[in-house]
Amino acid sequence: MSSGRSLSRSLLKLPLSVLVKGTAIPSNPIEDHSIDVNKPIVYALPYRSSVDLVSLQKQVIALGLPDPLEPLIINGKSFSRFVFISSRETVLGNDNDVPSESIALFSELLALHKEDSELDIQILPITVLWGRKPEKEGKQTNYLQSLNGPQKAKAVLLAGRDCLIRFSPVVSLRYMADSHGTDASIAHKLARVARIHFSRQKLAASGPSLPNRQALFKRLMKSKAIEKAIADEALAKDIPIEKVRKEAQDIMDEIAADFSYSLIKNGSRVLGWLWNRIYQGLNINNAATVRRLAQDGHEIVYLPCHRSHMDYLLLSYVLYQEGMVPPHIAAGINLNFFPAGPIFRRGGAFFIRRSFKGNRLYSTIFREYLAELFTKGYSVEYFSEGGRSRTGRLLQAKTGMLAMTIQAMLRGLNRPVTLVPVYIGYEHVMEVGTYAKELRGSRKEKENASLVLRTIRKLRNFGQGYVNFGEPIPLNQYLNEHAPEWTKDIDPMGATKPQWLTPVVNDLATKMMSHINDAAAANALTLCATALLASRQRALSRDSLVKQVDCYLSLLKQVPYSSSFTMPNEEAEVLVKHAESLDKFVIEADSMGEIVSLDRNQSILMTYYRNNIIHLFAIPALIAQMLVRRQQLSLAQIQANVALIYPFLKQELFLSIADDKLDQTVEAYVHELARQGLITIEDQQVKFIQSNSQVLVLLGRTISETLQRYSITLNLLVAIPELGKTDLEIKSQDIAQRLGRLHGINAPEFFDKGVFSAMFSTLKQQEYLDSEGDCDIEKATTLAELLYSLLYPEVRLTIKESVCQATEMCEEVCDCAE
Repeated sequence: MSSGRSLSRSLLKLPLSVLVKGTAIPSNPIEDHSIDVNKPIVYALPYRSSVDLVSLQKQVIALGLPDPLEPLIINGKSFSRFVFISSRETVLGNDNDVPSESIALFSELLALHKEDSELDIQILPITVLWGRKPEKEGKQTNYLQSLNGPQKAKAVLLAGRDCLIRFSPVVSLRYMADSHGTDASIAHKLARVARIHFSRQKLAASGPSLPNRQALFKRLMKSKAIEKAIADEALAKDIPIEKVRKEAQDIMDEIAADFSYSLIKNGSRVLGWLWNRIYQGLNINNAATVRRLAQDGHEIVYLPCHRSHMDYLLLSYVLYQEGMVPPHIAAGINLNFFPAGPIFRRGGAFFIRRSFKGNRLYSTIFREYLAELFTKGYSVEYFSEGGRSRTGRLLQAKTGMLAMTIQAMLRGLNRPVTLVPVYIGYEHVMEVGTYAKELRGSRKEKENASLVLRTIRKLRNFGQGYVNFGEPIPLNQYLNEHAPEWTKDIDPMGATKPQWLTPVVNDLATKMMSHINDAAAANALTLCATALLASRQRALSRDSLVKQVDCYLSLLKQVPYSSSFTMPNEEAEVLVKHAESLDKFVIEADSMGEIVSLDRNQSILMTYYRNNIIHLFAIPALIAQMLVRRQQLSLAQIQANVALIYPFLKQELFLSIADDKLDQTVEAYVHELARQGLITIEDQQVKFIQSNSQVLVLLGRTISETLQRYSITLNLLVAIPELGKTDLEIKSQDIAQRLGRLHGINAPEFFDKGVFSAMFSTLKQQEYLDSEGDCDIEKATTLAELLYSLLYPEVRLTIKESVCQATEMCEEVCDCAE
C-alpha cells in the first residue's frame, strides 16, 4: 500500500465515523456464510474506493473478522488483504477494466495453492451500497455503478446513514485451484464472475426500475387480452367502447400500487420505533435462503400466514432490514380507506376485491397487472388464506392468486419463479379479542381511520415477534414434476387454463400451507397456553407448568418437527417467567406454592396461541392419549392406530410427515416419551406409568378436542350412513356445540363449520365415502370404535346420546315423509 493512500484512508476515518452508519447484511455473516476465521481471508470489492474500504473496516472488525487494511501473511510473504474488481470512475472518464494488480494478486494466491496442498484462502465478496433507491423506468443504467470523487462525496452526505455492507458467501480458492487450475486465465475468470455477482447484489438490494404509473396503464391498455375484454364488455352490455375504456382505467387506478422508495425508507425508521415500543424483540430465521434466491435472479412470491393486519407491515420491514426489496402486496380492498389506503399503496400495496367472479373485465385487468409485475421482476406477496385466521390455525388456502401466478408463467416468463412460505407469529395478536367476539357472532367491524386510532392507543409491550421463512418451493421444478407438459401450454395472451391447472394448484396450495406450518415458531406464550388449556380447570401449579413446558421442549428438541421450525433456547423455568410477565395469567399463592391459571375470558383467547403450534404436538399427543386411555399397547398397534387417524390430522393441521415416514416418526416419539420416564417399553409393549401420569395426561388432552370432533362425525356416519355432505356437517356442528356447552369447551374452532367440511373431504379421499357419497360401513365402524376408545367416559356418553337423538330425529322425518 502506498504511503499516500494510507494517509488518505487515515484522514477519512474521522469524518466517515460521523457521517456513515453502516449496516451489515446479514448481521452475523460468520455464522450465516460459514466463514472460517482460522483460514486466510481476502476481501473482494467491486470498485476501487478508499471510502468503501474504510467503511468496511469498521464493520468487519466489529464482527470479529480481520482488518482489511492489515496485510495477509502467508509463508512469511505479505499480501494485500483486499482486492478491487474494477477501477473507479474519475471526473475525466471511466475505466472499468480489472486492475492489473488485482489479476496479479489472484494469480499469486492461486499459485500458492499449487505449492501448498493444505492452504485454503477464502475470498469474501463484499458490496458497499450507498442507499438503495431504485432507478426510474426508462433510465437505462448499469445495476452497479462506480462513483467518481464528487459523486461519492454526495453519496456519503445523502445516504451515509443508509449504507449497506452486504457480505456474500465465501469463495474457496482451494476449490478453484483443484477444480479449474491455477493459471492466469482462472484469475481473469474469477474477476469476471465477481463483477456479475456484484451487479446481482445491487439488483437484489434495490430491485428493478420503478414504473411510471401512467406509462404502466398505457402498456396495459395495449394488452391484447385487455383490448379483447373491453370489446367483449362493450358488445355484451351494448355500451360505447370509450365508456368501457374509462371503466378499465378506473379499475387499473383502483388496483395498481404506487411504490415510493422514500416512503419505504422513512417508514422503516417509523416501524423500527414502533416494533421497539410494542415488542421486546423480533426473531428472524432463514432469511439467508431468500437473499440467495433474490441474488440468483428468481421471481419471488412471498406467501405468509395471516394472523394480523400487522403482517403487511412486519414482513416488508423485515425484508428491508435484511437487505432485500419490499414486495408488492395484494391487499383487500377493505384497507383502501383514507389515510391508510394511499400510504399502503405507496408502500407497495395493490388492492384486490374480495370477489370478482363473473366480472371478466376486472379479472382480465387484474391478471394482466399481476403478469406485468412478474415480467418486470417485482417480488409479490399475497395471503393465500384470503383473510386473517380467527382461530389461530391455518385456513384452507384460496387458490385464485396461486392459479394466476402459474398463468403468468404460461405467458413465457423467462425467470425461475419461487414460492417462499412465511410463518408469522406473535406472543400477542392485537385483534385476538375482536376475533373471539366475531366467532361468538358479533359482526366484523369495518376497517376505518377510527379503528386504527383506537388500536394505536392500545399499543404496549407485546412480547416477542417471529418471522420464519420456510422451505422455498421452486415453481418451475414443481410443474416439471406434476405437469411435465406444461411448457407446451405457453400462451402470450395469458388466457390459457389447461386441464391440469386446477388439480396441480390444489395440491400446490396444500404443500404451501404445510411448508408454512413447517416453519412454525414455538415460544413461551404458546407453550404455556398449550399446557394450561390441557388442564380441566385451566390451572396448574407453577412446578407442574414448568414440568409440562419442559416436556414440550424435549419433544421438539429430540424429535424435530421439521428443518425450518424454531423453538426457544431458554430453559422451561425462564420461559414460564417470561410468559407470566405478559400479564395474561392469574397467579395466586397458597401455602404449597404458586398456582397459574386462566380466567374464562383469557381461556378463550389463549386457544388462539395454542392453535398456532398445535400441529407440532399432534402426533405425540395422539400417542399419549392412546396410552392414557388404553394403558398398554404394542408399538405395532400404536403405529396402526396413528396411521388410521393421521390422514384427518394431516388435512386439518397441514402436517407434512410423509406416509412412508409415519411409522418411523411414531417410534421416535414413543422412545422420547420413554426417555422422559412417562412410559416404559418392554418387548415392544408400551405401558403407561401411573406414578408419573400428569405430564402424559396433559399432553394427550392437547389433541382430545380434535378427536372428539372426529368421533362425532364418524359415529354419525355409521349411525346414519345415508346422510349427505350438508346434513352431516350441520348435525356434526350441532352435536359439537352441545358437547362444548356441557363440557366447558371454549375453543372457537371446536364447532367451526369449515373444520367439518375439511373432514368430509378427507372421508372421500380415504374412501370412507365413495364418489356417490355411499358409506363403507365396515371401514367407518373400525375408525369410529377407535375414536370412541380414545375419549373420556363422560364425553363418550354425551356423543352417544346426541348421535342417538339425531338418529331418532332422522327416522321421524323419514316416517313423516312416507
